[in-house]
Amino acid sequence: MGRSNQTFSKRERELKREKKRKEKEAKKLVRAENKTTLDSDDMIAYVDEFGQITDTPPDPTQRAEVSLEDIEISVPKKEEVEDEGPHEGIVSFYNADKGFGFIRDLVTQERVFVHVSNLEEEIAEDQRVKFEIEMTDRGPGAVKVSRVK
Repeated sequence: MGRSNQTFSKRERELKREKKRKEKEAKKLVRAENKTTLDSDDMIAYVDEFGQITDTPPDPTQRAEVSLEDIEISVPKKEEVEDEGPHEGIVSFYNADKGFGFIRDLVTQERVFVHVSNLEEEIAEDQRVKFEIEMTDRGPGAVKVSRVK
């Protein structure tokens, strides 16, 4: 009597693979039967006046007219603020070796970059200084920086 070349575990793995393949084929057939397209009516959604998604169409009598000038496509540009003159601030960081630092404006609490080339006299951290703000290619920068006496 000849023995089979297949072991018990090998036969079990083959049966599992076959079962998995049949389940997958059955799921594929179910999906094909229930397939919906983007053109079907159950795929249409509307947005109400509060921005909520709903399945009911809007009432045409409630429609409001909007002029083209009222529609903003991008963020409006920031208006240039007139500089009121010299600002006062405190040096929050300054590295004398590298020649730059930051000043915290006392009024707006903004940090302004300062470079050694824009100093009128030497400064150090935690000193009170007067300065003017000038726009650079990297943002606002402090110029004409001097200590408050």
